[in-house]
Amino acid sequence: MSSELAHFLYQDRTLKGQLTLNVSELRCTVEDIIALLYPQRGRIQLQNANDAQHAIDNISKKLISAVSALSTLKPGLEAEKLVQTFLAGIPEIAALCDKDAEAAFQGDPAAHSIEEVIVSYPGFYAIAAHRIAHALVKLEIPLLPRLMSEYAHERTGIDIHPAAQIGESFFIDHGTGVVIGETSIIGKNVKIYQGVTLGALSVKKRMQHIKRHPTIEDDVVIYANSTILGGETVVGRGSVIGGNYWLTQSVPANSKVFNT
Repeated sequence: MSSELAHFLYQDRTLKGQLTLNVSELRCTVEDIIALLYPQRGRIQLQNANDAQHAIDNISKKLISAVSALSTLKPGLEAEKLVQTFLAGIPEIAALCDKDAEAAFQGDPAAHSIEEVIVSYPGFYAIAAHRIAHALVKLEIPLLPRLMSEYAHERTGIDIHPAAQIGESFFIDHGTGVVIGETSIIGKNVKIYQGVTLGALSVKKRMQHIKRHPTIEDDVVIYANSTILGGETVVGRGSVIGGNYWLTQSVPANSKVFNT
């Protein structure tokens, strides 16, 4: 029996499921990139530009190897070109993350410094990981962005699909239990609290390529445990959605929506 089981596990499971990916290592690559952007976090110590170049080279090698392996899922991937394009976009990612950190600092009276936000706020970490994963989504690299977003999800309790479109100066306060679906669109200067869900009204497979999740326009605040559903649902600019609210239809700009 044991030999039959070994044969089954190798022939039917291992060989059929082989992508030659070190999943654990790749998930942690998002951590390495954030550490390069924010030395305050202490994971990577850089003494000079040569140290930075060495760290970038290590990340580049991991990503090229991963993208090459992923060509079994999506033939024709040009690994080196895609990774170089991604790395060229790192300063833009850093600029967005800096604005997110500033938004958290300005939006939370409990924050005493930008450094406190960067090293300790789970919302900031989850958003930074999303910025990195989303850049890979835009390059149409399969699987890898989802591995990174799920790593951040495990660490923070915040579930942001890497394809979600999120504007600058985004702040997730507290964060635990936040869910942001794949086709969500979030504008600038949006603030949401713990337990908020931006989800779909239907999860049928035939809706895979249809916008299923809401649009949140600029300067919106969504308080804890509110649920906003549907691809046609738009929360207008400057609106406030109170806590524990269930919303499945659009509200105009500057609305204040609360349970009564």
